[in-house]
Amino acid sequence: MKKNRILSALLLFTLLAGFLLPASALAAEGSGSAILDSLTVQAKAAILVDDDYGEILFEQNAHEKNYPASITKVMTTMLVIEAVDRGEAALTDIVTVGNQVNLGIGEGGSGVGLKEGEQLSLEDLLYCALTASANEACNALAQYLCGDVATFVERMNQQAAELGMENTHFANTHGYHDDNHYTTAYDIYLMCHEAMKHPTFRTIVSSVGHTVPATNLSAARELHETNALVSTWRITGYWYRYATGIKTGSTPEAGYCLASSATKNDRNLIAVVLGAENPTNADGSVNRLQFSESSRLLEIGFNDFSRQTILDETTSDFPEVFVTLSSGANYVTVQPSGSLEATLPNDIDPAKFERKVDLATEVEAPVEQGQKLGTITMMYNDQSYGQLDLVATTSVERSELLYRIDRIQKFFDQLWVKLALAALGVLILVLVIRFLLLGRGRNRYGASRRTSRKSRYSGRRRR
Repeated sequence: MKKNRILSALLLFTLLAGFLLPASALAAEGSGSAILDSLTVQAKAAILVDDDYGEILFEQNAHEKNYPASITKVMTTMLVIEAVDRGEAALTDIVTVGNQVNLGIGEGGSGVGLKEGEQLSLEDLLYCALTASANEACNALAQYLCGDVATFVERMNQQAAELGMENTHFANTHGYHDDNHYTTAYDIYLMCHEAMKHPTFRTIVSSVGHTVPATNLSAARELHETNALVSTWRITGYWYRYATGIKTGSTPEAGYCLASSATKNDRNLIAVVLGAENPTNADGSVNRLQFSESSRLLEIGFNDFSRQTILDETTSDFPEVFVTLSSGANYVTVQPSGSLEATLPNDIDPAKFERKVDLATEVEAPVEQGQKLGTITMMYNDQSYGQLDLVATTSVERSELLYRIDRIQKFFDQLWVKLALAALGVLILVLVIRFLLLGRGRNRYGASRRTSRKSRYSGRRRR
């Protein structure tokens, strides 16, 4: 009885431990990499992506819905910059701030004091939105491009759908809290990846500041970047020498968020951290985790991950493929066509990848060098890292004699031919039987007539 109680207690403890462990730790367990297994981020959600290849290096609740706060402005400004690239607008356009400038902005929202009727260039408005994180600048951009904010927000959601942001919905242009305004760390990566394709966007998000000249309603404005990985103007201690952007965001509901990018040794990474806190340290200083965790993620990506070849043309040890109807060799060897690479933790050995080979066991000649005979998929920890064709390494010619014989055999192996031959055989058999039966009848009839005639003749002769 006592033993059963001990076992029950142990089982209960195990179940509770499973519920209490962070989701990321459970997800990372058994990854085959100590680097990944030990990696967690002090935030609700996070993701680290090799942006050159779109490969996720690390994720933590990356597909769970969260509030993006001012990271929303990436989508707003990207739509405007795309309109400029299409020639529908110009950075030098003078924008008159519309009457919806403060739409959806409550108390405590960030801004630069834009007023209805104020005039400034489209480029300056973009800097206001991205560098200073001005909410009203986003409304001004939206109204200028679409005539009203609601139409622009519809375009934001349309763009999100086109980018594959399946768990995202925008309710405003700036990210001021709305329960119906949400996204995920993964979706934010998709959005940032697209935005960083535009040189104008990259220039703005990597700038430490910008001066907006005096307008008809305001003196000149000095703007300073809110991203402490890029600029030390607002917050010190988090500057990251490789940082190239992207956007901060914070509301009481969203927590502290950062979408960041960095370039080192020609490698480009993007990290997203959502829902971080800013705890106070023992010395009274504030630990701004959205910045420290982001730079830590980026450094891990650069230092503990590398581009590795997991399969190439030199890979061998594949089964030979038997070749029929050949005039020479009766088999052919195969090799991968091309190579597969992946950005992997440095403690993962590519030799430990599992191969899933789908290869023909037999083919007919002729076989051309480079002809596809199968595929190979490289797997690690139940995750696919790509697929390549398996192709013939040499050519094999066909024997015309064997080919003709085979064609004849295959012709007679067809069901309809077999049925036709069977029907012909039956017909011949019927005809033979009929011939035999009719032949016997004629023989009996002829013999009887001859006998009768002979009898009559003999009788006449005796008389």
